[in-house]
Amino acid sequence: MYKTQRIDVNVAGTVRVKICEPDPLTRFGLVTHVREEPRMTLVPPVKDQSADVIVLTVGNADDQALDTLRQLAFPASARSLVLVTGSWTVDMHAAIELGVRGVLLRCAFTWASFDEAVYAIARGEGAFSSELQGMLLDQMERTIKDVLAPRGLTACGLSTREIDILRLVADGCDLEDIAEKLRYSERTVKNVLYGLMKRLNLRNRAHAVSYAIRAGVI
Repeated sequence: MYKTQRIDVNVAGTVRVKICEPDPLTRFGLVTHVREEPRMTLVPPVKDQSADVIVLTVGNADDQALDTLRQLAFPASARSLVLVTGSWTVDMHAAIELGVRGVLLRCAFTWASFDEAVYAIARGEGAFSSELQGMLLDQMERTIKDVLAPRGLTACGLSTREIDILRLVADGCDLEDIAEKLRYSERTVKNVLYGLMKRLNLRNRAHAVSYAIRAGVI
């Protein structure tokens, strides 16, 4: 066993950790460690018990492992740390959609790295190795190039025309000003705004501007 070094966790309160591990020996080690950590609280592995981080182990991270995650039916807001004893071959996008926010490979596992990953996920960050980060970036680049760009969309789901219009809305321009600046008809501007609000389920123009700000495009 590795002795955990103390790290600056920078989280408010204790981190609620749920261990979903069928192997009794592995579960015993994880449960014992979490119980000994003063900034972690162990919660029961039941569906109605919320947790900040869910920890589970898979052999090879493949399509079968994703099916296992789906069958566990974690809440949509759940954030999980996956301990992988074998290799990683699964699509990173698919894993993230299922709530995976961190991965630790057995070959690089230490209790210190486990603690760091748990606290990072609790702060809303990711905990992936450089190799997996590179894999995710490659997949994002392919998605943008092969899926979004041919449809005139950017990574945030907005087209460049929609972004241009939202920037002007954020600047306080009315529909007439926007139409004049972008050389569109007012009808076109209205249709663009209506289309993006309907597609993204946004309530009004202010909500659309807020979405674009959070996406970092304006």
